[in-house]
Amino acid sequence: MKREHAWRVFAMEYNDAMVSMKGEGKMSPSYVITPLGSKVNRLFFVGVLTDIEVMAEDGSFVRAHVSDPTGVFTLFSGQFQPEMTERLQTFDIPSFVAVTGKSRSYQPEDGDTMYASVKPEEIVEVNASLRDQWILETIVQTKDRIEAVKECLSMEKATADELEKLGFIKPVAEGVALAYEEYDRLMVEKYAQMLQDAVDYVSMGSQAEALSTSSSGQQDFSKQGSSASKQAKPLVSSEVDEADEEAEEIVLQVIKANEGEEGVSWDVITKTCGKEGLDETRVDETLNSLMDKGLIYEPVLGTIKTT
Repeated sequence: MKREHAWRVFAMEYNDAMVSMKGEGKMSPSYVITPLGSKVNRLFFVGVLTDIEVMAEDGSFVRAHVSDPTGVFTLFSGQFQPEMTERLQTFDIPSFVAVTGKSRSYQPEDGDTMYASVKPEEIVEVNASLRDQWILETIVQTKDRIEAVKECLSMEKATADELEKLGFIKPVAEGVALAYEEYDRLMVEKYAQMLQDAVDYVSMGSQAEALSTSSSGQQDFSKQGSSASKQAKPLVSSEVDEADEEAEEIVLQVIKANEGEEGVSWDVITKTCGKEGLDETRVDETLNSLMDKGLIYEPVLGTIKTT
């Protein structure tokens, strides 16, 4: 079974989801379909771990919340993943965390409301700079889906094939076309404002850090410029930049060595990179970064090729 792509979705959009798709077989994947067309089986997000609540006396069931600038993700971990359940209880509150997890949904029999949550597969502590990077990258990916929705509004019959012809990648085209069918009204303006709020959030954080370091006699980042793009750029140390470049080089070499004519599966990339010291979360993050830069693409969901 091919590994599902880990979507980058803001909490507001994920929590607004009212549609789910269940696989028929025991091992078939299930999906949460968001209003902007993310067909989410797995997702990756970074935010602030705000609380952890032990729901069972023996500690075998835990609920936690991770906030981003738009809302809060709800995490549930239970007895079928004891290591993760135990590990969650060791984090400090609050702390910045990166989470890769499976989408989950629940809909009461007597109601129309659906509740989307996350079953964590991996969670690691990170810093504010990496959280800001995730926000900016998620803004770019969300904006792409907003543009796809706008294209649907102008089509006589919105289909994934038509969206692919316009240049949207297959997962986005398929998800947006599906959302367009399932949701009565797609509120583009609401999510456009959500993105602006996220940009403002990162911008304010960068300015606050600049003021703090300047007043303490360190480098004055406030002199870097006043444009919105410069203000929104997260302050990342040279060490983090070097680590990112090294990870990208490792992942690219693994892909080139294994892709052949058909490409290489996400699973093979993850396992091979693991032998080089990169954990699953790091590999997911690096693959998404390489896609954003146009160095790799996904000809088939779960399969990667270099451009």
